[in-house]
Amino acid sequence: MSRRRDRRLMGRALALACRRHGNTGDNPSVGCVVTDAEGHVVAEAATGEGGRPHAEELALAAAGGRARGGTAYVTLEPCRLRSNGEPACSVRLLDSGVDRVVVAVEDAHPQGAGGLSRLRAAGVRVELGLKRGPALRLYRDFFRSAKTDG
Repeated sequence: MSRRRDRRLMGRALALACRRHGNTGDNPSVGCVVTDAEGHVVAEAATGEGGRPHAEELALAAAGGRARGGTAYVTLEPCRLRSNGEPACSVRLLDSGVDRVVVAVEDAHPQGAGGLSRLRAAGVRVELGLKRGPALRLYRDFFRSAKTDG
């Protein structure tokens, strides 16, 4: 994958997240774009109304088997745990068979943090920091609340 394509697709993920900003309850609005092994976009999604389903959950469901060997572009670190007992987004990414996950910014919330470590430990290539500045601005209030809640 080229850096130019990476920037474009992370930009798309951020645009998706921005559209839902303020409509996801206590959860952050996340954007996710999934490509196939050849780099073609096969699915995209943003966090659902009220905070569920998560963006990765929606995008991976839409991509199905086409995600295998591909890349997921996610604006916020895929969660390590889910409060409702469903599989975490980091687990869903592993199960999808993506080879690479590109993330704008790490999650400051205790349940979210650690998703990248899980992916790396399983051998998924993880790249962190693409479009970090815009993502930090988008999640500023969420990160503040995570620090006071946790």
